[in-house]
Amino acid sequence: MIDAVQNTIDGVMIGSSYGLLALGFTLIFGVMRRLNLSYGPSIMIGAYLGTVLYLHFGLTPIAVAGAVVLGAAIAGIYVERLCFAPMQMGAGIASMVSSFAIWMQLEQAAILVLPRHTYPFPPLATTAPLELGPFLLRVDHLIMLGCALVLAAVVRIALYRTRFGLALRAIIDNPLAAHLVGIDVRNAVMLAFAAASAVGGVAGFLVLAVDQQVTPMFGMWATSKGLIAMMVGGLGSIPGAVLGGLLLGVVEAHSQWYFGPQIRDLVAYLVLFAFLVARPGGLLGRAPTPTTAVAQEA
Repeated sequence: MIDAVQNTIDGVMIGSSYGLLALGFTLIFGVMRRLNLSYGPSIMIGAYLGTVLYLHFGLTPIAVAGAVVLGAAIAGIYVERLCFAPMQMGAGIASMVSSFAIWMQLEQAAILVLPRHTYPFPPLATTAPLELGPFLLRVDHLIMLGCALVLAAVVRIALYRTRFGLALRAIIDNPLAAHLVGIDVRNAVMLAFAAASAVGGVAGFLVLAVDQQVTPMFGMWATSKGLIAMMVGGLGSIPGAVLGGLLLGVVEAHSQWYFGPQIRDLVAYLVLFAFLVARPGGLLGRAPTPTTAVAQEA
């Protein structure tokens, strides 16, 4: 029983990073109804920028975090300008394929800068775990969970309590009508991409600071975890993104404990498949109907 509770605690802590990754995916998908496969590699560009500054200039973890977020945001804007801005509405497949091509480009660029497979990353916290009876709580995991909850609240407030959020929601409902009432749709979408990538940069920094290392596989890992968490939690739902990430973390923690680390990712994909079959819209989302699917591609 103690092991089950400890695994659940660890899963919630790790799942908070998945929730942050899903938040960025949700922002992009919610605004454009398109998948950005370069989302993870954009975060990796920021991570590698922070790593270079850490290795060569010895920056503090806070400064490295700023560099990671800034680098991810700039990479996100780059992806949006190349893959999504030139595409017309209804070109979802073309923009997704082009984002995959940019994925390869960003990944190779990062490898050319740092060719080794593994590089050290500054730790988030070096204090001993907190003891609550028989249970242990890592300080860096608590920081990660707190950041996920705060950022989710900030994103929700920004979408529903600010003029920029109102503009984004107008674009989601009807891009043409938003343009006709004076909203700069292209600029708003670019800022949404930058914000989503910045949120992903926060997640990337937290995950890498917990692991204390960065590898070229991080981009693919971030894309897959964020996409699974978003689809499990609910397409376009901010609370669903966080909930999906937490659920994915708990499932992975228990599957690793009972079946080993080799089975962990397989179980995660099985959970995704089960949701796609039983509840395509996710926990808090709504499954697209044929009518809405046609409207989104119109």
